[in-house]
Amino acid sequence: MRAAFIEELGPAENIRYGEIETPSPGPTDVLVEVEAVSVNPVDTFVRSGLFRTPMEFPFVVGRDLVGTVMSAGPGAPGFAPGDRVWCNSLGHGGRQGAAAEQAVVPADRLYHLPAGVDAAEAVAVVHPGGTAYLALFTHGRLGAGQTVLVAGAAGNVGSAAVVMAAEAGARVVAVASAADAGHCKALGADTVLDYRSPDLCDLVLRACPGGVDVHVDTSGANDLTTAVDVLAPRGRIVLLAGARSQPVLPAGPLYMKDGAVVGFVISHATTAELADAARAINRLLADGRLRPRAVEPATLADAARTHRRIEDGELHGRRVVLRPGRPG
Repeated sequence: MRAAFIEELGPAENIRYGEIETPSPGPTDVLVEVEAVSVNPVDTFVRSGLFRTPMEFPFVVGRDLVGTVMSAGPGAPGFAPGDRVWCNSLGHGGRQGAAAEQAVVPADRLYHLPAGVDAAEAVAVVHPGGTAYLALFTHGRLGAGQTVLVAGAAGNVGSAAVVMAAEAGARVVAVASAADAGHCKALGADTVLDYRSPDLCDLVLRACPGGVDVHVDTSGANDLTTAVDVLAPRGRIVLLAGARSQPVLPAGPLYMKDGAVVGFVISHATTAELADAARAINRLLADGRLRPRAVEPATLADAARTHRRIEDGELHGRRVVLRPGRPG
């Protein structure tokens, strides 16, 4: 089969597009004919070696896919040939990636795609959606009636977080550029603040006199001084981006508020946590509320170029979706 793969860690140019051996599923696996694959920043971390994980070369890149079941092992109940499915946790922990014509997916990491949902739109949001869900609810313990601040709210993960938090009955303060205020409002944000405002901390406290219960910075800036300043008593700061960031933590003010800081990566989520997130994602996919802002089509042969574009900061919220097929 054809795939986008690497034979050693390194720069984006290490990604090759060509023929490799077709994968063989085990008894608890499902063999999927891949229809669409998305490209995420974390894919570049794994490929470069920044995020170390067990892998066997040649290593197929990519995390997320939408496709159709070709066959299911005896230990993979609930899946049958012809089922449309999705996954957002390949390419890590010894699992081969998604950027291929066929992929083997463990049954406990595979979910049915709701009827009528477009493959490209779905695959573009399942990784940001999973990350947002884990940040808000698994690690942030956000509840109805609480206030959440989402920094980077117009980005992929940020947009998903705004939608999910609003749907859960939380009050959402979105921090984004002024040009994205309308977009954030349309997603369900109650208040939108310009991240460039020199008095951002005061603006947040003016909008939320009691502080914010959950602070999520999807941009990776991780300004912990401001985050602690605006935190409510027993509030939670959730870190999920900015792998190279080394912010200063104002420990005294944090513990005087009984506050907490927790970090996570979706790659370390349990299958039970991912399944919880998948249920929420499918609900929002089915009713059309969770959608990408912009999708750019490409082929598997464009994987290396797409990795480089992500690392160069070119995409700005656009999602590149790769499809199998020979480049035209």
